[in-house]
Amino acid sequence: MLSLPICSRSWLSLCFLTLICALFSTTARATEWIDYPDTGTATLTHYTLPDGYIASCGCTGASTQYPTAAMSQYAFGSSTAYGPSCGRCFKITLMDTYLPDPPFIPNVTKSVVIKVTDLCPAGGNGWCSAKPGKPNQGGQYINFDLAWPSSSIPDDFFPSNKALYGFTVSVAEILDQDFGVWNVSYQSVDCLENWEGAKNAAALGSVDDGSSVCCPANPTGSANDTCPSFSDDNGIPPDTATTAATSAAGTDGASIPSMRDLPLLLYSLLVPSLLLPGFLLD
Repeated sequence: MLSLPICSRSWLSLCFLTLICALFSTTARATEWIDYPDTGTATLTHYTLPDGYIASCGCTGASTQYPTAAMSQYAFGSSTAYGPSCGRCFKITLMDTYLPDPPFIPNVTKSVVIKVTDLCPAGGNGWCSAKPGKPNQGGQYINFDLAWPSSSIPDDFFPSNKALYGFTVSVAEILDQDFGVWNVSYQSVDCLENWEGAKNAAALGSVDDGSSVCCPANPTGSANDTCPSFSDDNGIPPDTATTAATSAAGTDGASIPSMRDLPLLLYSLLVPSLLLPGFLLD
């Protein structure tokens, strides 16, 4: 009879259980993301997003005709493709500048409602590098990277003080003499009621190219209308393709088993087989 030098038959079940527990603890460990409140403060930078470009979330090209932004990686909730913040809308209000000395505090209130369509990757000490317990260099845990210049945002959205700083902030000048980083306040808002692009059905939802996209028209936090974390392999996202974006409530939130479910699946298959009559007896 075949001998088992490491695990005798009487200990075979314990060995299998130990293996399964170790496998479960390894695969079930997800990245720790930043759980941010619905209102708060953040830093704001800007980047160039080409018209019609399909960014990380897979939102339609028409969304670029309206105010959009990328979100710092650990608040975005994924290191690639889509994350739970995809499709969310925020009202962003300029507070003051971070880099100039002295800081510039505008005497007018400038706000814009943006939709998150892209990921701003973490790396080094960049403005999108904040992690849980470690803010960015501005002391904030969120950075919004505004898609600007944009036809949907006025050229003079970023105010300045020519007498103090020696230049006005037109599109051409801000790219060369930009304040660079702003401190802002943010507030999570209903997209359909507040985002300018909600009036255009073509700007809502995602392109239809498979499971690597997820851009809800109006995410609420429910599994039916909010993206999982792609890099955490949380199963398939809700259907947010443009043709289904107007009926998010119609999705059932079902998902296929993922690698995270593998340990439990193995456990359910192996343990019953070990308990067959006589198998665990010496």
